[in-house]
Amino acid sequence: MSVNTSPRLISVQLVGLDEDLGATSSDVIRVLADRVAATGRAAEGAVLAEDAITREASVGTGVPGGIAIPHARSASVSEPTLAFSRLARKVSFGAPDGDADIVFMIAVPEGADKDHLTVLSTLARALIREDFTAALRAAATPQDIVDLVDREVSGEVSEAGVGKASSASSPTPPAGETATRRKVIVGVTACPTGIAHTYMAADALVAAAQRAGAEMHVETQGSSQVEPLDPALIARADAVVFAVDVDVRDSGRFAGKPLVSGPVKRGVDEPDKMIAEALRAADDPNAARVSGSAAEAGTSTAKDEHFGQSLKRWLLTGVSYMIPFVAGGGLLIALGFLLAGYGIALPHGDSGQNNAVFTLTNSTLLNLPPEGLGYYLGAAAFQIGSVSLGFLVAALAGYIAYAIADRPGIAPGFVAGSIAVFMNAGFLGGLVGGLIAGAAAYWIGRIPTWRWLRGLMPVVIIPLFASIIASGLMLLVLGGPIAWVMTELTAWLNSLSGASAVLLGIILGLMMAFDLGGPVNKVAYAFAVAGLGAGTATNVVPFEIMAAVMAAGMVPPLALALASTVLYRKGFTKPERENGKAAWLLGASFISEGAIPFAAADPLRVIPASMVGAAITGAISMAAGVTSRAPHGGIFVFFAIGDVVMFIVAILAGTVVSALVLVALKKWVRRTPAADAAVSETAGDRVAVAV
Repeated sequence: MSVNTSPRLISVQLVGLDEDLGATSSDVIRVLADRVAATGRAAEGAVLAEDAITREASVGTGVPGGIAIPHARSASVSEPTLAFSRLARKVSFGAPDGDADIVFMIAVPEGADKDHLTVLSTLARALIREDFTAALRAAATPQDIVDLVDREVSGEVSEAGVGKASSASSPTPPAGETATRRKVIVGVTACPTGIAHTYMAADALVAAAQRAGAEMHVETQGSSQVEPLDPALIARADAVVFAVDVDVRDSGRFAGKPLVSGPVKRGVDEPDKMIAEALRAADDPNAARVSGSAAEAGTSTAKDEHFGQSLKRWLLTGVSYMIPFVAGGGLLIALGFLLAGYGIALPHGDSGQNNAVFTLTNSTLLNLPPEGLGYYLGAAAFQIGSVSLGFLVAALAGYIAYAIADRPGIAPGFVAGSIAVFMNAGFLGGLVGGLIAGAAAYWIGRIPTWRWLRGLMPVVIIPLFASIIASGLMLLVLGGPIAWVMTELTAWLNSLSGASAVLLGIILGLMMAFDLGGPVNKVAYAFAVAGLGAGTATNVVPFEIMAAVMAAGMVPPLALALASTVLYRKGFTKPERENGKAAWLLGASFISEGAIPFAAADPLRVIPASMVGAAITGAISMAAGVTSRAPHGGIFVFFAIGDVVMFIVAILAGTVVSALVLVALKKWVRRTPAADAAVSETAGDRVAVAV
């Protein structure tokens, strides 16, 4: 049964035809806001107008065709409302083709229901259709306008799927058109309010792709429920278009794909240009690409995702968001060591402070310590890095909870992670705390409540009670046992030596190269960076593990660079050889993205070859006792590497072995057509960007 909600959105009292509302967009907005308030749908027209004018100032809401859609979320609005005006005097709303004579103002309360938002987005999409806008211009009475809106949105909200925002896509080609495969483009559209431009840009891009002879699929990340793109579709896409004014959710799903990006309004105003750029990028090996890791996102709401897949995605999301804290903090600590020496981390006499804190407490730029400016700056770098590294567990827990419950889970997760640190439960405590916080926030958010309370749920109710549940359990029940497990694990690692250390190096190397940034790789890297905080001058095992992981992670891109540009050029395509040139620098920097184009095209030969060399590198590094006090940076953080000569030897050995194995496989192990087809379909799911 359909529910016709349009009478609640617009009425004849909210419609004006052929009227002069002023010379500027602000004038028009104020009149329409007062019109909304006069019908009792907003407490104060001035407040609504100010919110809409502020939104208008960030980016104009004019779109091609003489249309403007000023809109805002406002605490003054009591229910979703449309106000319409057909202007006798056109007004500029920032559209590229001129002034607007058709204005729809969309006013949305802070806690608007998803079904209303779906209807509003449906109407916004209709405004780029010429038949609908022509009917608006031909309407003779306000009732005609109301009827047009009613017919457009009627039936869009139903008991079977309230609030469901489906992806826009261009149709697949007829069976007779498969001889020349059409380019496949996927994209995301999103604007701050997620009501109008998000959906208009999606439809405009799909239409432009059809005109260009391409296949286009768009994920609309708006206020309505988001339906993610199929991972298999993303895997076979030739390029990606982001028309967004906000961060793309789970952008790691598109990692490594050629990228064209711009503001969401460009998707409405210049869709043909964006599609043309995407088609060119698809054939350009040097085009900009989506950064990040496909492992860090996944399909967050995939309908067929079982619990094991969900758990993996939650944990990988937490690890991926944690890495910037660790990488930045670790590099700053390494810089501090370079400037001030390793003694900067040691206790200062009987003060109870380390040398860095003592120096910063008792010195300034105008009152330098006896050791000089370099030592003072080193102390500052070390302390900033230490503080950043201190967020490791809290960030891990916070973003695990975010992966489970979206934004309402972040605060409870951070608090639970901080309690894990307080209880000395470490990395494992952060994992457990984040899972509990996310589950609690998700569960509380699903409890039915009164409409007036919904606006408080994500900012007050959910964070409060989820924090009590998760942090209470960590503090009173789980923290102690987890801390004991962490203590025993640390003791076991400290006892490793000889053959045990070499075996650990082999295992870590295999993990780093197994899926190039996927779950196994992330586990190895997270294991290494989590232990950095426990490393000391007398306990160097965590530093040895970090060195082995970083060295092994550098091998795949370096080996592919060596094979494709030096040893066996004819065995690689021209784009692969171009990628091989870039892989030299990427590998040296411990950025394994350089291996993605090769592994995506030929995973059954590239990945085994990479694993062999990475295992050798890990074993040599651990056997030689190489240490790294930096979690990232590759050869460029040589100053933080203990025994840098053996670090380089280990990397060179693994690189040469991997390259030779790959060349041998290329020469003597041929792929069958069936294997080629399987690889082309699944490479995107198996290969991801490394740390």
